[in-house]
Amino acid sequence: MKNIIKITTLLLTMAFFVNCQDDEAEVGDIVAPSNLVITAEVIGADIDNPFGDGSGFVKFKASADNALNYNFLFGDGNQEVVPSGEITHRYSISGVNTYTVVVNASGTGGVSTTSSIEVQVFSSFDDFEAKVFLSGGVGSTKTWYPKLDQDGHLGVGPNLEQDLADDGSLNGHWYPQYDSTDAFGKCGNGDSDCFCNFSLTFGLNVDNDLTFTQENNGQTFFNWAHGGVIGQTFGEFADTCWEFDTSGVSDVILEPSSTDWSQIADPDFPEPRGTVMNFNNDAFMGYYAGATSYEILEIENNYLYVRFQDALDPVIVWYQIFTTTLPGEEFNTVYENLAWSDEFETNGTPDASKWTYDLGAGGWGNEELQTYTNNVENVIVEDGSLKITAKSNGGAYTSARLKSEDLYEFTYGRVEVRAKLPASQGTWPAIWMLGEDYQTNTWPGCGEIDIMEQTGQDKNTILGTVHHPAVSPGEGDTDSLFLTTSTTEFHNYTVEWRPDTIILLVDDTVYHTIANTPDLPFESDFFFILNVAMGGTLGGDIDPAFTEDTMEIEYIRVYQ
Repeated sequence: MKNIIKITTLLLTMAFFVNCQDDEAEVGDIVAPSNLVITAEVIGADIDNPFGDGSGFVKFKASADNALNYNFLFGDGNQEVVPSGEITHRYSISGVNTYTVVVNASGTGGVSTTSSIEVQVFSSFDDFEAKVFLSGGVGSTKTWYPKLDQDGHLGVGPNLEQDLADDGSLNGHWYPQYDSTDAFGKCGNGDSDCFCNFSLTFGLNVDNDLTFTQENNGQTFFNWAHGGVIGQTFGEFADTCWEFDTSGVSDVILEPSSTDWSQIADPDFPEPRGTVMNFNNDAFMGYYAGATSYEILEIENNYLYVRFQDALDPVIVWYQIFTTTLPGEEFNTVYENLAWSDEFETNGTPDASKWTYDLGAGGWGNEELQTYTNNVENVIVEDGSLKITAKSNGGAYTSARLKSEDLYEFTYGRVEVRAKLPASQGTWPAIWMLGEDYQTNTWPGCGEIDIMEQTGQDKNTILGTVHHPAVSPGEGDTDSLFLTTSTTEFHNYTVEWRPDTIILLVDDTVYHTIANTPDLPFESDFFFILNVAMGGTLGGDIDPAFTEDTMEIEYIRVYQ
């Protein structure tokens, strides 16, 4: 039977005791609480698991003579007033962490006694996929906007308790039953237009820490009942934009949801993700209703649907929908006419009128380990696709690198490449374009457009990058997209190359836009390069068990 760690301030030296008032202090009817004792029970703790079972739950109990209520500050940015003195709190920061829990026991006349206790708790909860969806991946940031072009991008409804209280039946505590905003419904009105002009940015560092910033351009859209935060009294239901400072970086801690989703009357309601985002520094997601905790109902690369409680009326819950594409930025190509393509429909070697090869070894400027060949074991067209295969040959590696140099070169247009990528650690697939004058205008002066690259160590993310003298050598002007099926499914990798803009997309989702200014080398002919490298600066360490892996391309098309 598992034991529970019980930590008592009167018994353990790890806890310390501080009184704001003398224990026996009395002034008339004003009595300070005395004999404040705090205990903590770490759930699931035993000899083998001294810091708990990973759930992060701790049961706290505070007692004192002459106390009316107890304010718990849990040491993780959360606090709660508990008249009974008993509460269970969940810690969600991954790993074993020590928290200083401060309890203020309030007595008559507002006087209080304070004590604290330290607890060590193990939490195993994490949702790394959600972190990557939110941020774009380790070392990246991603910006989100309210999805103004969708009905219901802001809405309100009851929680389960209120849903049942309204008429005794389940009507909809899982969606904005009471009211929701029409597409662009808050825009163009001075009282609410600020809701159409904010953005949220999430970042993820190498330590797996998620951060958050909000750019509200000076004003926040306040729920009418929360005007007191800014010293205002708004008319009933008259939500209003008001000046408010949202600057600064906040930490985001994820924890499992405690919402009861067992009573849903809609059989088509998708199961919520079960992850809650907790923001410190009183951060919030655009619409102010006092919340700092948001449950993720749904999340994808460019879609985020959250639910949160109203801080002044917890039986009311709000809903918001976000996207990574600014409304009005929906992608519409300017290039409709097919100018060139290879559909890879004829089995055998690639079409010699369209493709030639780079051959040999030497690292290719990136410390790569493969030797490029034009052998059929490395490059072939079969079953309706081009297959570029990297192989291990007795400790060495071979692969193929095709190019359209001197066969097809062009300026401006939309390129679509439908491809499935290799899954093996150490493979570095790339679909890219190089300025045709590279021999006289050496790289990066000639310019480079990487329609798709993928590192050898992260097969859930793809990169889109442009290289030019202002940013290279170095990192390039790059962005990434989380794509968990890049190695198991075919996807469309696209660049729309315009005189004023270069737009990178996956499956028609814009994830990187670059201004094509006159000082950049993207106004003359480029040619295609298709290759799979091994190791090197982006390939990294190669799986010792590697034998072979393939990039498959169903087609490549150019529209102008």
